[in-house]
Amino acid sequence: MSFLRSRFVQAVLVLVLAFVILRFGIRPPAPWSVLTLYMAIIFMAVLIFVSSDRDSWRDFISPIWSTLVRPERRVLRTVLVIVLPLLMGYYAYTQAAARPQAPPELRAVHPAPPASIQLKGKEFNISGAENPLRKDAARLKEHAAKGGEIYIRNCVYCHGDNLDGKGHFAPGFNPPPANFQDPGTIAMLQEAYLFWRIAKGGPGLPKESTPWNSVMPAWEDRLSEEQIWQVIIYLYEATGQQPRRWEAGEHGGH
Repeated sequence: MSFLRSRFVQAVLVLVLAFVILRFGIRPPAPWSVLTLYMAIIFMAVLIFVSSDRDSWRDFISPIWSTLVRPERRVLRTVLVIVLPLLMGYYAYTQAAARPQAPPELRAVHPAPPASIQLKGKEFNISGAENPLRKDAARLKEHAAKGGEIYIRNCVYCHGDNLDGKGHFAPGFNPPPANFQDPGTIAMLQEAYLFWRIAKGGPGLPKESTPWNSVMPAWEDRLSEEQIWQVIIYLYEATGQQPRRWEAGEHGGH
């Protein structure tokens, strides 16, 4: 039991025991910041204890000194020189690495659109707007087919072949691309809402959609007004969903 009489061993045991009790013996467990503070206080108390007199301090630093200078402990020194920097590097990485965190405030998945937007130099009223291409029922399938071509050229990479938000690029985005097959997406929205989201994309979202902004690009400079309406028709036709209609009182704005 002479091993346990060593001041160095006693100090290590006290620190390890204190950490185990504070980390696993308390319910609910103490936050890491509190645990760090307590361990710092205990470490200072242990240092004061082992340095209370000359003999105690000499007994404490003896194994440290012998490890650093004695030839027979070269292997141990080599291991410590390799392991300690690795542990410190890992700790620094875990502290600096980004962590997924909830936004500091509630995020609106479907934020209220503005009453009007600027589109290609003219004002476009969102409130109460209907898809003008639906007025010509005879050409609806033609518009849907053209919208499908536009979708395949531009949208499939994120929203997927099955319009389920599982395109090739989807795993790299947070939040993920919209799943149009989900009845909680386009089936709950007016076509004018989709027009706004496609035309303005993520950059056009209001403050309540931050900080997890959509990566949806603004398509107003790459698609014409008619093409945007065509791809909207395709989305509803391909998913079997029906757009939400404007209700009485909604035309006055949101």
